[in-house]
Amino acid sequence: MSYKRADEVLPIKLLREIQMYVDGENIYIPKIEGNRRSWGEQTTIKEELSERNRKIAEDYRSGLNVSQLAEKYFLSDKSIQRIIRNTK
Repeated sequence: MSYKRADEVLPIKLLREIQMYVDGENIYIPKIEGNRRSWGEQTTIKEELSERNRKIAEDYRSGLNVSQLAEKYFLSDKSIQRIIRNTK
């Protein structure tokens, strides 16, 4: 997240009004609800994780146990168990 100086992006009248509430402090201004993007929307991470999880479930059905899968995919046993449970 990058920060912008309020005095560089806001009209002076609005800046003075905001300063009556928060003077010299950092504030977060959330996006408009319709402009929000869901997690992973701008990257391919969702697809990558889905493919990884599919492979984990396939390896499990092929006979690898939870500990072997955790070591192979660098995840905890609990994470592997959750992935297997959610891909059935």
